[in-house]
Amino acid sequence: MRITRHYLTIGGRRVHYRRAGKGPPLLMVHQSPRSSAEYEDLMLRWGSEFTCIAPDTPGFGQSDPLGKADPDINDYADAVVEFARALGLAHTAAYGFHSGGIILVTALKRHPELFSGLAVGGYAIWTPQEMAIFGEAYLPPFRPSLYGEHLPWLWHRIMEQSWFFPWFDVRDGARLPGAHDDPARVHAIVMEMLDAGDAYRAGYGAVLRAPRDIPPADAVTPPVLISAYDGDPLQAHIDRLGAMPAGWSAQKVATAAEHQAISLAFLRANAGPKVDYYAEDDDAGFVPVVSEGFDGQIHWQGRGDYVSAHGPGSEGPLVEAPNGVRIDLPGHGLSSDWLGEAPNWMLPWHDVGTAAAEALTGSTSFSIPIPLPLVGEPQRLFPDLTPDRHGNYLTTAWSIVRARHFFSPWYEAKAANASAFDSATITPERLAREHRALLRATSAQALAQALQQQDD
Repeated sequence: MRITRHYLTIGGRRVHYRRAGKGPPLLMVHQSPRSSAEYEDLMLRWGSEFTCIAPDTPGFGQSDPLGKADPDINDYADAVVEFARALGLAHTAAYGFHSGGIILVTALKRHPELFSGLAVGGYAIWTPQEMAIFGEAYLPPFRPSLYGEHLPWLWHRIMEQSWFFPWFDVRDGARLPGAHDDPARVHAIVMEMLDAGDAYRAGYGAVLRAPRDIPPADAVTPPVLISAYDGDPLQAHIDRLGAMPAGWSAQKVATAAEHQAISLAFLRANAGPKVDYYAEDDDAGFVPVVSEGFDGQIHWQGRGDYVSAHGPGSEGPLVEAPNGVRIDLPGHGLSSDWLGEAPNWMLPWHDVGTAAAEALTGSTSFSIPIPLPLVGEPQRLFPDLTPDRHGNYLTTAWSIVRARHFFSPWYEAKAANASAFDSATITPERLAREHRALLRATSAQALAQALQQQDD
């Protein structure tokens, strides 16, 4: 089973979503400040029974934010409903975890006809005292700074969210049982926060400020199951739900696996009708490519008769190409990585590019528009940026993207290697885009080696 990725533009706002499986649709809404990527494992398991559809909510992942200065929970709920209807969903089952569940409960109250049943992992009922603890401290502004000072804060804020809840409440009484210091887990959320930027405050804030009004006991609504497992800070909130409508139930369970099992059983019993076709945009998306050493999806955008790519460590959206189709090469941008070690000779890279070009345009016209020769040693141009325990790789990458505007190669910072630069290209916002691209470019060194060999 594969997870495919798609875009769908609704009212001028682009929504990115993941899809996997077969059977009736299951709408899955992620928690904040995450993206639909957090459901990939679950989609692969539940996809044997459902067509799992997980959008990035507005402003998160690869979805555009809402065009409002101060959106509330109704706006996010309506955005999910608009997406579901644009896909042709009607009377569908849905699943949401934490803030994803709050968005879906709001959507169900406003548009009950859309849902056949809703399973929720944890539903927060904050007391006034708890809300006072959150205050403004929980959602500080998050904007790129010129020298990358925002990155150490981000790393520790995400890691310590697994140690204390709220993350800034450093008391023994606020400790969480599932504390960890796993760099890979922290990195996944760090990348999602870098994608969201300061827009995370709008989406997350709307959830925190949302009224917690479970429908009254005499309300007629689709059935809902709320469950929470040991170690989930929202498990205690099960006792705060009070009287609920007929068809609603709440349950404490021991493990995350048990929560997922009872949720799946509930959704299976309340599945909606199948859908034969799911809409997607025709000017951007992900095309499947199978070539030697590669079997995945290539991210693309644009229209035209030819396809171009980017240089090592970059990605398609950073290429100045107003016409034609731009792709992210393997191990770059949003495209899949190589199946094994990335090749350091050019032919496999061209094979993937031409296969993508043929699938997208019917032509094998494809180019990597990078000036040759590539100046510098690939191992030094693109050092190992594997996430480390203390998040040092984040500031290393930021230093690289700054320095390469001033020197060529960037690691030779001396007068003889000075290069001309435009001050418009070293704004924090521009550097942040380049920084994300470099962090995603796990195959940059191999591509640089391949380009140099070709030039030789």
